[in-house]
Amino acid sequence: MRTVPSKHLFPVLRRLSDGAFHSGEAVAASLGLSRASVFNAISDARHLGYAIHAVRGRGYRLPQPPEWLDEAAIRQALGTHAASFALDLRDCVDSTNRLAFAAASQDGADGLVVAAEYQSAGRGRRGRHWLAGPGESLLFSWVCRFECGPDGLSGLSLVAGLAVVQALARANGVAATLKWPNDVLVGGRKLAGILIEVQGDAHGPAFAVIGVGINLRLPRELRQGIDQAVVDLDELGAGTGRNHLLAACLLELSGAVAAFRQSGFAVFRAAWQAHDAYAGHRVRLLGSDGRSVTGVSAGVDANGAYLLRDASGDVQAFNGGELSLRLDGAAR
Repeated sequence: MRTVPSKHLFPVLRRLSDGAFHSGEAVAASLGLSRASVFNAISDARHLGYAIHAVRGRGYRLPQPPEWLDEAAIRQALGTHAASFALDLRDCVDSTNRLAFAAASQDGADGLVVAAEYQSAGRGRRGRHWLAGPGESLLFSWVCRFECGPDGLSGLSLVAGLAVVQALARANGVAATLKWPNDVLVGGRKLAGILIEVQGDAHGPAFAVIGVGINLRLPRELRQGIDQAVVDLDELGAGTGRNHLLAACLLELSGAVAAFRQSGFAVFRAAWQAHDAYAGHRVRLLGSDGRSVTGVSAGVDANGAYLLRDASGDVQAFNGGELSLRLDGAAR
């Protein structure tokens, strides 16, 4: 778990986001804080990777402020679909998925979107942490209700990944690929990830929480703590407002989930395979127990299971949340 920043961090950062210099005294007075609180918030910001300019006699400024989450801007971008989503925007949470999952069984949770500027305990698959500075990633979780039981949701994570790829193309002009089951790549490096958690009765209904994290601008300090190759939209020269991108993701996810409810994963199979980053490559599937199997990638089946062709030409299907896919010979 990462350190929870000062509760004053976000008010101070927003105050410094207009491009002008502000003295610590002026920031403290405008926010009703002590100068020590302002100093501590600025120290937290620097620790989290923010380059805050300080000039004696002039004060502080944030030279590259993020676009902060804004409900009005998100709803405007959602247009006529805005009423389909209940937006819960937070400054700092432990995990958007945890908050959304806690609400998933409550009346009215269907359509809930929890988005945050910062996660102190963001999670990925296989117990990994999601690392991002405040405002430097798009982090959100969306609650969806299904009339079927959890077993009827096979392939949902692949559908969500495809929807995010399409949103990135639409909002940012980014041509991304997919790594089974839940990573979005550009040039072989991870741009985004999806974590889906499900609860419900065996025969329905079920609630799925679709958690999405997209790298917008990762500070060098954070990159050093990530154990895989990553990329962000800033590096790709594909910056766009977070509010617009969040709306684009929600619209694509909403349309994809509606089709998934009707027809399952099979109708997405061809589109997913067209974006398969490892199509035709020799790959290795790793289990949480350390065992692995190698073969040539043969896409996915109608339920979203990954297909491997072995040396004899036989094709086997693999599925499970604890499996991890690698190019054969790549680092673990």
